[in-house]
Amino acid sequence: MYRIAICDDDSRIRRFLQQTIVESGISCVVDEFPDGVNLLEGYTQWADSDESPPSGHGGYDILFLDIDMPKMNGIEAAKRIRTMDRRVKIIYVTGYQDYMGKSFEVHPFSFLLKPVKKEEVVRQIREALLYSREEEREVLLRLKTTEGVEEFTVSDIYYLEYQSRKLRFVTKQGESLVRGKISEYLEKLEPYGFASPHKSFAVNLGHVKSIRGYDIIMMNGERIPLSQKRSVEFRGLLGKYQADRL
Repeated sequence: MYRIAICDDDSRIRRFLQQTIVESGISCVVDEFPDGVNLLEGYTQWADSDESPPSGHGGYDILFLDIDMPKMNGIEAAKRIRTMDRRVKIIYVTGYQDYMGKSFEVHPFSFLLKPVKKEEVVRQIREALLYSREEEREVLLRLKTTEGVEEFTVSDIYYLEYQSRKLRFVTKQGESLVRGKISEYLEKLEPYGFASPHKSFAVNLGHVKSIRGYDIIMMNGERIPLSQKRSVEFRGLLGKYQADRL
């Protein structure tokens, strides 16, 4: 589940953004803050605690941030947040175009000028989450293969196949054999868009070109068997994966 924060001293804007996010149908938790000071307190509490951060990397996935606020403006708040969280997608919500130039040093994702339209809010959320997923997919998987220790970029993996007590990793760079169970690696790779269409396979949904009957056509032209027992579940996971990326 994603975490989204709204920081604006105008309660009407906060309500509007919260309602728009909820109506978008995106699975998320939304927190509201009336000022940059309050927002920073939230981040400081996570940094000082032993608990895992809300989004798994130090804070929120998306931050809707006003610039002109009485106690701490959005520029200063973002500067401090960037010392703790480099990955949050900051979307500035402001009525003043003049502030845009001053904000570039905190690497904002985008700007929304007030009055804000609902469809623009939803579009920006989906784009931000898409970028976040792409960043997450650039994860290195370090494995001890039959040829020695190798590193794979998760997004480069087409699929895994269990063969003769070994796992065959098929990637853009070629093939590698690893000892282990497919269930162990599927658990690690599921957050990055992998699913199992057959007891002997785990595929990267991002590399699925199409499904024809009970054959999965991969982007590299190979065919992966789709078991009848897992067909409905796998098609549902693929459909959701593709819809989330629109």
